[in-house]
Amino acid sequence: MNLPGLSPYILTIGSLQIHWYAVFIVCTVVIGYSYLYSQKERLGLTEDLVTNAILWAVVGGVIGARIVFVIFNEPGWIIHDPVQILRIYDGGLAFHGAVAGGLFAAWLYLRKKGVSFGRFMDFLIPGLATGVMLVRIGNIFNHEVLGHFSIYAPGGEWPAQLIGGAIGVVLIFHYLWYAKRNPPPGAQFWSALFYYSLLRGLIGETVRANPTWFVHYLNPVWGIGFITVEQFFTPLLVAGTYYFWWRAVRQGRAQPVATGQIQA
Repeated sequence: MNLPGLSPYILTIGSLQIHWYAVFIVCTVVIGYSYLYSQKERLGLTEDLVTNAILWAVVGGVIGARIVFVIFNEPGWIIHDPVQILRIYDGGLAFHGAVAGGLFAAWLYLRKKGVSFGRFMDFLIPGLATGVMLVRIGNIFNHEVLGHFSIYAPGGEWPAQLIGGAIGVVLIFHYLWYAKRNPPPGAQFWSALFYYSLLRGLIGETVRANPTWFVHYLNPVWGIGFITVEQFFTPLLVAGTYYFWWRAVRQGRAQPVATGQIQA
């Protein structure tokens, strides 16, 4: 979707400009924290531990998301415009970088406190899925993540932001469905990343007008193209997340864990 008349700012007071993108990121954090907080008894965590772990995850996630985005999309900023790297409110965050950075930071904090990681990351999925949806809406306001032109797309251009945001909806439904099967610790998290990587690589990136690597193909009629950076790494991401999902299920079968119990 490309709506030229849409302002990226929710509020402008003099030189102060508040972006819709930033508001959606804050909403994501609040929703993710609220859900995790509501589950703190199941995790065996105190209020302070939950709050601090989320703060660590947010800081680590933003840093990781920005680093990965810059490296693979705008490496020239590092030399020519380093200040731009700090302007995250203008958009430009990589999902997998956010997950990696956030998990690593939260793991460091909980490990320092002597708390097992276990199901902690499973209960992050609703927040992450919400983030996928809201950030893509923020992309609409920022006039970015545009789709390829196609005669079959509404308005002649694929609504890449809405298609990408729909993956978050799929993750939410998968989370609710899988939770009823009482999966072992870690299975929810890795299964969500598996489906996210698969759907984004096969669908989201195919209709998205991103720069391509090595193979440069674009069908001007259907409006599909490849290979983008994300698609290049999709086989590795799918294989890796599937392996960790399989390992979590296998460990859960070998060592059954009661519902809500924390397992490292």
